[in-house]
Amino acid sequence: MSSPVLVRPAVRGATALRGGGTWRPTPYQFFGFLFWLVMSLAYWRVPLCCDAGQHAAVVERLKDDLLHPRHPMADLPGAGSPYYSPFALAQGVAARLTGLGGWEVLRLTGPLNLLVLLTGIGRFVRVLTPRPWAPVLALGAMTLLWGVERAWWSGYLNLMSMTGNLAYPSAFAIGLAFWAWALTGARARVAGAVRCAGPGGPRPLSGYAALGALYGLILLVHPITAVAAALGAVALVAGWQRRWGPAAAGRWALTGAVALLTAACWPYFDVFALAGDGSVDAMHRRLYLDLGGQFGLALLGLPVLWLRARRTSWRDPLVLMFVLDCLVVAYGWVSGHYTYGRILGLTLVPLQFAAAVELAAPRPWPVWRRLLGGATAAGACAAFLTVHAGAVVPAGFERPPDWPSYAWAARYVGPGEVVITDGYHAVHAIAGYGPNLAAPAWPDASLDEGERLRRVADVRAYLDPGSTRAERAAVVRRYHARWLLLTPRQRVPEEAVVVAWSRRTGEVLARIGG
Repeated sequence: MSSPVLVRPAVRGATALRGGGTWRPTPYQFFGFLFWLVMSLAYWRVPLCCDAGQHAAVVERLKDDLLHPRHPMADLPGAGSPYYSPFALAQGVAARLTGLGGWEVLRLTGPLNLLVLLTGIGRFVRVLTPRPWAPVLALGAMTLLWGVERAWWSGYLNLMSMTGNLAYPSAFAIGLAFWAWALTGARARVAGAVRCAGPGGPRPLSGYAALGALYGLILLVHPITAVAAALGAVALVAGWQRRWGPAAAGRWALTGAVALLTAACWPYFDVFALAGDGSVDAMHRRLYLDLGGQFGLALLGLPVLWLRARRTSWRDPLVLMFVLDCLVVAYGWVSGHYTYGRILGLTLVPLQFAAAVELAAPRPWPVWRRLLGGATAAGACAAFLTVHAGAVVPAGFERPPDWPSYAWAARYVGPGEVVITDGYHAVHAIAGYGPNLAAPAWPDASLDEGERLRRVADVRAYLDPGSTRAERAAVVRRYHARWLLLTPRQRVPEEAVVVAWSRRTGEVLARIGG
């Protein structure tokens, strides 16, 4: 008997040119685009602050010299600075091609990083579950289920902090991490299947090598995010790779080897030398303070992780990922290497995504899932109203930080000229316009930390009201300083000539050094 013949219905009109059917966006494509649009507008509305001046300065130095950039904030060589990553190099190339300054490049980078992040979230969640609403719920959980106290740090991508952090290397690296986890999970699941023949069989070795290059890129762009990315990869492989042998071990070894080789070949700095650098540990100690207030709502996903472990086993990738992240965060606290606390933002992801996957289940729901849904919705609303609403609502809620611009001072200070200042905002922002600081604000591997602290002490001595003219002149000669940027409470030295002042902050720009 002949097999039945399937007849495709005739199509008319414009759809006939495409072979029939109309394209409809998935829930995540629709809501993801709306989120991208709203957050891009919110990001452009809020003045850049905090670490943005450092990253703008990096772009300015690369714009001036792509191959041998100077120190991001001082008139010193920049060899060995971890800020000169492939991500920053791409920004520098864009600045040279377009003529834009560092601040403008950061403005354009934010929406691009958000696009990488959103597509990465969508791909990763689709590896976890085919439920169409799971990525939408995962995005909502990742941006809202934090706590009722503001958590603002590089690598913390909640709704409020996105208004200031989207252009940072950490945001790009986290987006790449989601992509890497999606590709890792897909390969581990296929390799762990009982049947490995045919189209769903083992992937080519070139795919594992490319995946290793992606992990190496994450390591170069933001090393601390790479720690969380590697832990996630271990969790996915350990959880889903059930069939082990020399071939399987060799494929994943190739991924790891290519990742290390990619990082080792980068000519601007030695990323592996950062492992023993404790110069920034002290400043990260406050990451461990008020953990309940900043992250407590994410614990709504803890019962779901427990349920996933009972349904399958402790080898569930999200369970493993959370346990491994917690161990690293605990190590940071016990050892005093508080920088490892930077992965706290990604430590919440297994909790948030587990809850999202569970709540995307089709109805009818059992009582416990209805309770989970109600508690999660209440937690998200509480977080939005207490912390995050000001990110997207123009008035009536606490707003993101509103830092002043220093374009008024940059009009007078030439690129590369040295400025003496200790004003909190000025120290973090002025180098982003092209000038250098006598004393950089942040530790950097390209400058010995002892030398940086000596520079800070010299600036403090210069600005001391009791300093003599000779003592100030010695500091000016030592650092070839040309400008002085003073807060309203600081007096203008007799040898300085006032050039401009800020109506908003009352700060004064004065010329010194001849």
